Amino acid sequence: MDILIVNDDGIYSSSLIALYKALKEKFEDANITIVAPTNQQSGIGRAISLFEPLRMTKVRLAENIFGYAVSGTPTDCVILGIYQILKKVPDLVISGINIGENLGTEIMTSGTLGAAFEAAHHGAKSIASSLQMTSDHLKFRELDIPINFEIPAKITARIAEKYLKYDMPCDVLNINIPENATLETPIEITRLARKMYTTHVEERVDPRGRSYYWIDGYPIFEEKEDTDVYVLRKKGHISITPLTLDTTIKNLDEFKEKYGKILCEK
Repeated sequence: MDILIVNDDGIYSSSLIALYKALKEKFEDANITIVAPTNQQSGIGRAISLFEPLRMTKVRLAENIFGYAVSGTPTDCVILGIYQILKKVPDLVISGINIGENLGTEIMTSGTLGAAFEAAHHGAKSIASSLQMTSDHLKFRELDIPINFEIPAKITARIAEKYLKYDMPCDVLNINIPENATLETPIEITRLARKMYTTHVEERVDPRGRSYYWIDGYPIFEEKEDTDVYVLRKKGHISITPLTLDTTIKNLDEFKEKYGKILCEK
């Protein structure tokens, strides 16, 4: 069995080592390969490097654990992992464990989900795994992050085992794990909420009197009860949202009948 691990937090995120060990414990004979960006790539979505070459370096992450650092995006890591390192589509690709939850339709901007969708696009079973983070200042640190990923890694590996065993009708499993989860934390199947953050633009002025801007927002907690935002943030449960690559509207025939003439007439 071949398993590819990627992320958007960078090659030196301690989550990679924890996830590698948890997967080795669950799948003893698996060939597990780590490919991750050299630098933090959060919020980059499914971006791909088309106008510059990529560099790849093998690095030692821990005793007997090595990974490949790529000077590009999480999507680049998936492509190089499949077509340059493994030379084949792996049985499973896991993107994560991300530092910070990935919820709602805003997952389209997530580098973690971008890598997972890219892997699914090439035919691999794909998982995106994220750990809730209430301390925002930790989300964008690359080194010396005081987080124990052992439990989230074991939860991810346990779900991965079931995902591989059954032919589930989805392309990506989006897993979000509460910050203080245990191995006994309940798991719920959810759908995407509309939003996970409010949108806020903060204007500041530099020493030369010119305006500059920070885009940020505040966490949303009030959402419908079957959504990932509600299950993770309000109930403190693990959320699994099955996702597909095809984002076409569900009732296409109904849409055609109602709006086809309007949209298609010249």
